[in-house]
Amino acid sequence: MDTSTAPTTLEYGKIIIELFGGLALFLYGMDKLTEGLKAAAGNGIKTILAQLTKNRFTGMLAGAAITAIIQSSSVTTVLMVGFISAGLMTAAQSVGVILGANIGTTITAQIIAFKISKYGLLMLASGFLLEIVIKKERFKQYAVVLMSLGFIFFGMQIMSNGTSPLREFAPFIELMCNLQNPLMGILIATIFTAIVQSSSATIGIIIVLANQGFVSLEAGIALVLGSNIGTCITAVLAALGKPREAVKAALIHVIFKVVGVLLWLPFISSFASLVREISPVAEGLTGMARLGIETPRQIANAHTIFNVVNAFLFLGFTNQFIKLVDKIIPSKPVKKKALVEPQFLDPIFISQPELALDSARRELSRLGQSVLQMMQRSYAAITSKNKVLIQKLKAMEGDADKLYVAIVDYLRTLSAEELTERQTRLAYHYLAIANVFERIGDIIENNLLYNAEECMKGNVIVSPGTLDYLDSIHKKLCSTGNFAVDSIESSDEYKAEKALTAKKEFNALLKEARQHLAVRLCQKEPNRLQAYKLETDMIESFKYLHTMYRNIAKLVRNISIMDKKKKTDNDREDWNREFPV
Repeated sequence: MDTSTAPTTLEYGKIIIELFGGLALFLYGMDKLTEGLKAAAGNGIKTILAQLTKNRFTGMLAGAAITAIIQSSSVTTVLMVGFISAGLMTAAQSVGVILGANIGTTITAQIIAFKISKYGLLMLASGFLLEIVIKKERFKQYAVVLMSLGFIFFGMQIMSNGTSPLREFAPFIELMCNLQNPLMGILIATIFTAIVQSSSATIGIIIVLANQGFVSLEAGIALVLGSNIGTCITAVLAALGKPREAVKAALIHVIFKVVGVLLWLPFISSFASLVREISPVAEGLTGMARLGIETPRQIANAHTIFNVVNAFLFLGFTNQFIKLVDKIIPSKPVKKKALVEPQFLDPIFISQPELALDSARRELSRLGQSVLQMMQRSYAAITSKNKVLIQKLKAMEGDADKLYVAIVDYLRTLSAEELTERQTRLAYHYLAIANVFERIGDIIENNLLYNAEECMKGNVIVSPGTLDYLDSIHKKLCSTGNFAVDSIESSDEYKAEKALTAKKEFNALLKEARQHLAVRLCQKEPNRLQAYKLETDMIESFKYLHTMYRNIAKLVRNISIMDKKKKTDNDREDWNREFPV
């Protein structure tokens, strides 16, 4: 070929700018598409995730569905690493999800393969217009999705226009011919995908080149195989520094991809023939024109077949893969985390607000159980005058404060993300619950534990009759506290109502105890005034704690109502009305 038709230096610059500029738009569109689809799906992702632990097959379906929703197998795999790190699932349970994610990600390639890139600007304009006009936030997310697709297809069109002069550039054509060597194609695609951390971007470029007639189906298949290996880098990076179970999940992901590629590598030519047989044919066209029409669709189909067949094939051998991984990375006994160490607040979930909020809720429940235990044991410290127990409870309160700070910081970081109105309100409610727990801890330390120390210093003896009243009040307080804390775990409105309806009976117990103390005040006993003060302080502390737990129950009830879409939009006014300063 005559190299006189080669692009000039100026044209080189134009090609590079258009190629990388188009790629930037493509990647930006993919990122925004993932965000928009996640926000539009909302609680749907949590519903799907609830199916993960049933069995491998439903796990695979769930993985495929999640990835189809959020359009990123890397994100799904990273989430699995996060779940395992938090102790919510095992590496074995993640296998089906990872296999399903490989299926779900093929939808992107299928969409890209349709020749609709010329409508990119129309999608951009339509999505932008809809985002301005639509008022409801949930429907705004669909406008974002449309605009994101516009970025993707407009980026592809720019890349296609930028590379078109290369059709007559001999060195580039020679480079493309070298890709007929499958190993070279796999290596190039693996490295490029590892750099951009998006197999969809790699496949998008492959399809752009195929549209120009630069890439044959055989070379395209090799590049697709390489992109599947390269996408593992995201999961590997996410697993660094995580528990061994999380590292195992990342290794399983890598093994599936590498073994899958090795299985298909010797049969690329036969595989290409099969794909040609089942793919649409461009009648009436020949040469480069025909290749430009047929090859993109064939590459997308090859990508789908590769991942679907591998998923169902490996599903039957998951136990063998798990045993292999166990030999490579032996398990260590899992140590229970100290309270002060967050168990569920994994930064991985921050980009997935629904899951991050779930993590915050679980950590709140954990904090609540600890504070409730402190309250139960603080009464024993008072009645038994146990100095060692008092010191242990003070240490527990310090740990609870540190966990409270971790929860608040996690919610603060999450609030910097693009949240829906519902997610913003939910984060606000969780922050309010954390604040109430922090106040409860302060009351326990500054009031109840102080009273316990004062009883020891003044040698104050509480009479058996008074202890009976205090016991009854404390038991009712613990019952209310249990209902309130338990309601957090699953936003259980019934348990929240049980905590709220305890007010009348609790107040009746307080009234009886106060009357008893008034009568006791007239008794001539040693340290009677000091004992009276401590006893009334305890009763007032119990009353305040009961109010705090009822406040938590109100917040949980509000969350439940909000989830039923009956909540008003003015949460701050509701908060000020229900919990006045």
